[in-house]
Amino acid sequence: MDLVKLGRSGQVSIPRTVLRRLGIEGETQLIVDVTEDGGILLRPAGIYPIEIYSDERVAEFLDEDTPLADKKRRRRKA
Repeated sequence: MDLVKLGRSGQVSIPRTVLRRLGIEGETQLIVDVTEDGGILLRPAGIYPIEIYSDERVAEFLDEDTPLADKKRRRRKA
């Protein structure tokens, strides 16, 4: 067990031995939670990239979902 000190701005440095044991590297984002008994729980955060689609791309997706017969009818009209 290691002892750490809370800094003036509320920051805590996690000892290097603990980081190594957990396989956590610097700059890793952590989720902070408070347990019912007043403990502080830190867990690595799962960060996943998201893609924001343009209106044109959404229209392409919707067109791909349209049944084939409807697509053929639209092409004939065009």
